[in-house]
Amino acid sequence: MTESFVPVLILISFGIALGAGMLIVNWFVGTHRRNPSKLSPYEGGVPLLDTNRKRINVRFYQIAMLFIIFDIEAAFIYPWAVIYRDATMTSSGIAMFALVEMFVFVALLAIGYIYVWKKKAFDWN
Repeated sequence: MTESFVPVLILISFGIALGAGMLIVNWFVGTHRRNPSKLSPYEGGVPLLDTNRKRINVRFYQIAMLFIIFDIEAAFIYPWAVIYRDATMTSSGIAMFALVEMFVFVALLAIGYIYVWKKKAFDWN
């Protein structure tokens, strides 16, 4: 059983050794010159206007999380449709199970959508 994992372990150890070796060689060969431009955070090449941090509205994060949730919904529905099409061509009972499973998934997402709508998270005012 463990004989099948030996090549994988050799490959992983080789990758770790190669990465560590490159970092060590870079540390010894590379130059270490610190200056303010290297120590400043990268802001897309635009100089900073002020040094303090600004507050960001929480709605930005809410909309971002909602986008991720409903984007994942779409990412799950497309593969399910392909699997469901293949499942309906066989005589097994998987087709009904897959259909019920998708109805439950879409119902849970609809409940979440209605909840967010009632909490007025979609209002841009």
